[in-house]
Amino acid sequence: MNEEVSAKYIRFCYQVGKVSGRALIRGLVAFLKYLDQQSKAPKHGKMTVKQLVKQGQGASSMEVSGESMRTFKRIANKYGVDFAIVKDKTSDPPRYTCFFKAKDIDAISAVVKEYSAKVVKREQKEKPSLIKQLRKLKEEIAKRPRKVKEKFKENVR
Repeated sequence: MNEEVSAKYIRFCYQVGKVSGRALIRGLVAFLKYLDQQSKAPKHGKMTVKQLVKQGQGASSMEVSGESMRTFKRIANKYGVDFAIVKDKTSDPPRYTCFFKAKDIDAISAVVKEYSAKVVKREQKEKPSLIKQLRKLKEEIAKRPRKVKEKFKENVR
């Protein structure tokens, strides 16, 4: 009786193992197909210049300042424009050139228009730094004459 139960148990484990092995193989094959499809799908948004040129459309370029690069990325992603940012290391303050392309010229013009409006607005709104203001105040205070306190000691007996 005990041998019969153990034989059934072994057969059951073998069959379950075959099923789970097959399921594992099916899952891995499906995952590999998914990865293959993802690699063939065209990439959008930020990419390298090489990937941008491979798409076959003409690319436009524009110089972007380092402080406003994040703004440009947001606006380009908003309009679905593919872009690549290249840093020019030869200049002392690093300069960035942005190559971009989109299927619609309207999208590119909208990105450039919105980006330039934000940059101009930021430049007009530029406030003097707090550190400079504090230094000026410190100098003014230093120039003012101070009240001299006189200390007297009285001998009381």
